[in-house]
Amino acid sequence: MNEKDLNYERSWRALRQHLVLWLDDLQVSLSLLTRISWPWKTNLRANPFKQRGESVNQFHSDIDDHGDSEDIREPLSPDSEEHFQETSSGRAVRAFPLVGIIVGLIAGIAFAISSGLGLPFLVSALIAIAVTAVLTGALHEDGLADTADGFGGGRSKTDKLRLMKDSRIGAYGVLTLLLVIAAKVAAIADLESAGETICALIASSAVSRAAMPALMCWLPSSRSDGLSATFGKPEKRYVTTGFIIAGMVAIILLGWTGIVAIIAAGTATFVIASLSKRQIGGQTGDVLGATQQVSELFFLLALAAVR
Repeated sequence: MNEKDLNYERSWRALRQHLVLWLDDLQVSLSLLTRISWPWKTNLRANPFKQRGESVNQFHSDIDDHGDSEDIREPLSPDSEEHFQETSSGRAVRAFPLVGIIVGLIAGIAFAISSGLGLPFLVSALIAIAVTAVLTGALHEDGLADTADGFGGGRSKTDKLRLMKDSRIGAYGVLTLLLVIAAKVAAIADLESAGETICALIASSAVSRAAMPALMCWLPSSRSDGLSATFGKPEKRYVTTGFIIAGMVAIILLGWTGIVAIIAAGTATFVIASLSKRQIGGQTGDVLGATQQVSELFFLLALAAVR
């Protein structure tokens, strides 16, 4: 084999390795953020939950109990054959926006079908929001309600964290959840067409899920026994990659209004981060869920305001 063929083989192998890494990250992100099953068989390297002796369902149970959602794998260098077989801590966060694209697309299709059947846009928007909740197991909505209960009802940091970990929902949680869902439904229903709504749902879902790793990177974990404290924060390069993906999706689908909506979502993320730091000194999985919900809401409200 000549030098040209060897270079081609190395390039093709590197491309395949990077593709497999992205597929692994997407699988892990889907397992963390949704109830969507991975469509093909995986091996141990591609499924870190089996490496820990846990099923994906058990891992979801841990998320519900502890309120944190981060990847659990060790750093690797894709240029090394030996390191390629290892796993990467926090790397899967770069695929969070890809999960958002999938969730937003399915919700958008549900909206298009509902509105195509003659249902009012308001009802179709409610169906779209319900579909996203089903796909994610209402994981983010639960985080929003727990965060509202903790921040609103607790006096000390310990009280706030205890209330956030409580599986029961309080008045603050119910009211916040209802207001956020109602505002999202109204913003979606105010968009002009099914096509515009599909683009808005895809972009908002991607951008809001890119905001979650930002908090994981900016703020320390507020729990000493949660998954966030156990597995640490993601590397900045993976967080940045997720931002770039989400930003490109929003701008391609929505144009200049996507830029305005990104700024609105970023503002919401900054507000949640500042509030969380002041309230509990950091972040938890519940706060990450609240960040996704609030940044998605601000994204949609900005679109409704400037369209």
